[in-house]
Amino acid sequence: MTDWGGKRYWLVGASDGLGKALAHKISRRGAEVIVSARSEGKLKALVAELSGKASYHVLDVQDADSIRSAARAVGPVDGLVYLAGVYWPFGAAKWEADHATKMIDVNLTGLVRVLGEVVPAMVERDAGHIVITSSLTGFRGLPNSIGYTASKAGTMSLAECMYADLRNTGVKVQVINPGFIKTRLTDKNDFEMPGLMQPEEAAQQVIEHMGTDRFKKSFPYWFSLIFRLAQFLPDAIYYRLFR
Repeated sequence: MTDWGGKRYWLVGASDGLGKALAHKISRRGAEVIVSARSEGKLKALVAELSGKASYHVLDVQDADSIRSAARAVGPVDGLVYLAGVYWPFGAAKWEADHATKMIDVNLTGLVRVLGEVVPAMVERDAGHIVITSSLTGFRGLPNSIGYTASKAGTMSLAECMYADLRNTGVKVQVINPGFIKTRLTDKNDFEMPGLMQPEEAAQQVIEHMGTDRFKKSFPYWFSLIFRLAQFLPDAIYYRLFR
């Protein structure tokens, strides 16, 4: 079980939704919480709500200088949770280059930038906790998901590589693969979303996972089985599902 007392956790992408709900849960467990995102107003309001020691630092995960400045201001941390993400639904037949590029840059490349400021220090002291947010969509390609699914497949693969490298060290690496969560991102969808979770419900899944030594958590469980089993379907069968 995680000993939260006296620990410092930096949540990047925590001004809304899952990040905001998770910040409350970590704070209530006794850890110091540092939250970051682009919206200073939302971050300031969140810090005022948190029950324990908390602070915020504005950053843009697309800007390396912004990340470096925030990392210096935050200082050493015991844990990092990357939750930053953007999303626009569209498919290859109606390509949206700017949106596709931004999804890759925020969801995946932004993660790489932030990790570059945190991981080396954790490795040097042989202690730390990294939680990466991927998605059930990362398991296999989906229609009308150019950019988002590719970015989440990348985050999942990156987490798997990090786990392979660090699993026998003092640096714990975990990845979470949520399904649909009720946020401003999923509000863009015009289709039925099975297993749609509220942020509080999803945050409870995450905080429970963070307290274990397990690497990967995919949820909701029954809905996640569809995506995990789809990896093993032959192409001829899998892609027929979308006709």
